Amino acid sequence: MAEFPVFLVDDDDGVRRSVGFMLKTSGYLVQPFESGDAFLAAVKNLDAGCILLDIRMPGTDGLDVQEQLNDRGVTSPVILMTGHGDIDMAVKAMKAGASDFIEKPFEKADLLEALEQAGHRLTDDDRRHARRDEALVMLNGLTPRERDVLDGLVKGHPNKTIGYDLEISPRTVEIHRANLMHKLEVHTLSDLLRIAFAAGLGSEE
Repeated sequence: MAEFPVFLVDDDDGVRRSVGFMLKTSGYLVQPFESGDAFLAAVKNLDAGCILLDIRMPGTDGLDVQEQLNDRGVTSPVILMTGHGDIDMAVKAMKAGASDFIEKPFEKADLLEALEQAGHRLTDDDRRHARRDEALVMLNGLTPRERDVLDGLVKGHPNKTIGYDLEISPRTVEIHRANLMHKLEVHTLSDLLRIAFAAGLGSEE
């Protein structure tokens, strides 16, 4: 059994059932909520855990829920579940403190890895400054153009927009993006953004 509960917030009953089953069979204690409002109404009485939060919901959506959690001083790690095309929203969420995001449909391994990282955040918050220093060292190995591309990704821009801003082709942006991900030894955009935000990129906006 995992050491912390998972609060699954999604308006789709099918998602709550399937993801809930996936997590329960992996040893997690899961408490589902059918809306952001239902979760916010209950959060003050919940133990510390990880919040698995759908970004698009009727009523109070994932970003609004996260903002209200921040206002209330709730520090439990948040993992956003996003659909295709919601990357800009996920970037905003990570800037606001979300620990990760995963794109639907996601593999079980990706979800469990995100939860494992969130668990570290629950029990290991005092290492945040060390992670920032480590991230800064990693970014120092990038070329100026790779840093430009990374800055665009941190802003939530697609390759086409980044290319327009830098006056290079989207294909060239893709090459720089692949190179910087290789240098940082990451395979997903969420891992890349985690390093960038740990280093403080985007915090000036």
